[in-house]
Amino acid sequence: MLVIGAGFGGLGAAAALRRAGFGEVTVVERADRVGGVWRDNTYPGAACDVPSPLYSWSWAPRGDWPRRYSGQADILDYLRRTADEHGLTELVRFGVEVTGARHEGGRWHVDTVGGEVFTADVLVPSVGLFSRPAYPAVPGSFDGPVFHSARWDHGVDLRGKRVAVIGTGASAVQFVPRVREQAARVTVFQRTPPWVVPKPDRGYTRLHHAVFRRFPLVRAAGRRGIFWMSELLNSALTGRPAVTKAVELAARAHLRLRVRDPELRAKLTPDYPVGCKRLLFSNDYLPALAQPNVDVVTERIAEITPAGVRTDDGVEHPADVVIYGTGFQTTEFLAPLRITGPDGSDLRERAWAGGARAHLGLTVPGFPNLFLMYGPNTNLGGSSIIGMLEAQADYLVTVLRAMRERGARLAEVRAEAAAAFDAEVQGRLRSTVWTACDSWYREASGRITTNWPGLVTEYRRRATAPDLADFELTAGG
Repeated sequence: MLVIGAGFGGLGAAAALRRAGFGEVTVVERADRVGGVWRDNTYPGAACDVPSPLYSWSWAPRGDWPRRYSGQADILDYLRRTADEHGLTELVRFGVEVTGARHEGGRWHVDTVGGEVFTADVLVPSVGLFSRPAYPAVPGSFDGPVFHSARWDHGVDLRGKRVAVIGTGASAVQFVPRVREQAARVTVFQRTPPWVVPKPDRGYTRLHHAVFRRFPLVRAAGRRGIFWMSELLNSALTGRPAVTKAVELAARAHLRLRVRDPELRAKLTPDYPVGCKRLLFSNDYLPALAQPNVDVVTERIAEITPAGVRTDDGVEHPADVVIYGTGFQTTEFLAPLRITGPDGSDLRERAWAGGARAHLGLTVPGFPNLFLMYGPNTNLGGSSIIGMLEAQADYLVTVLRAMRERGARLAEVRAEAAAAFDAEVQGRLRSTVWTACDSWYREASGRITTNWPGLVTEYRRRATAPDLADFELTAGG
């Protein structure tokens, strides 16, 4: 069995496979260490907006998190340490970049940049949604340093510089306050303002750690409580207007409290429903924008010039450094990998021509023994994605156990089951807040390919015990 990617999804799948007795597991990773998105995103202020007791594997709880919402370094340390302690690191082949995979002769043949070909009965791509930075289609070029938040250039000294920040998504909300502290001037180019609510963060004390260590049930109860609070947020995004209204009131109060200037506050007030775009948590972003060395520009960018950024009103905003905080190519699942089925058809050209889709986000008709981690329609507007990933690992194990018990070599989801699931999901998504505006949740056509329309509890129930009648299990070639 071959897993592609050594982040939370890939390592979690490998751990589940080993616990279930599937010993021949190899993980290939293009980088030189595990970590996924938490290895790659090292920008100042990088942190998770899900509390750490929940943003961790259920089978590897940690009682010494330094904060309720931990930063990038602590999350990466947890992931590496857990991988080492559970023998997962030894499964990883580092420095192996996959270019594609083809199913021939009943097996997957996986091609790599170095020319090595891996062969496996089962293929588990776990490349995530946030591995490929997105850049806006803006003409022109800049003479100074330019980089994306996901590829932060720590060699660039921002002290005393004029910094242009393009984008106001989750990453920008975290790094802008840190950049402002160093730079002489920061110009933030905002297309649409995000809804921002306070982040109930705090540091854990030695007493907290002692209690968590001595009384594991207290730690478990805390995790459970956070989970149900996050489910309440999920319910707000998928059809509970009372909860949505409460979140909006909190965001408006936060904005009024943190930004006194009415003109700036008007710029920062969204004109779309809460949750339509990703809801952001921050205590210092809005105050940073109100500082005298920060400008918020809402005019559309016309071009990047050698000396800065020119907007549609003809104004050129000078800069010494340009930083893109423009997110990721989230709807291009598995890109740039080329996946071909037994008949030679390309996954994106055949099955995903109208947008990515998969049965419970995991399996696709015509592509046997292919299981996607963090696949289409499994992202969340709230809560921890790790809970979804664990359910997906359970789905994988359940199907493989059925194959082993029945002497099957190939498992392929039936086309009618996948079509029924897709119709259900898309029908439910039409009544959610995500249809009210353009966002990275949606394709250009408007189809929502990223998000799950229900609660984590529902997904977990359905994914951990899939209906095996939805699969065709065969002896194979």
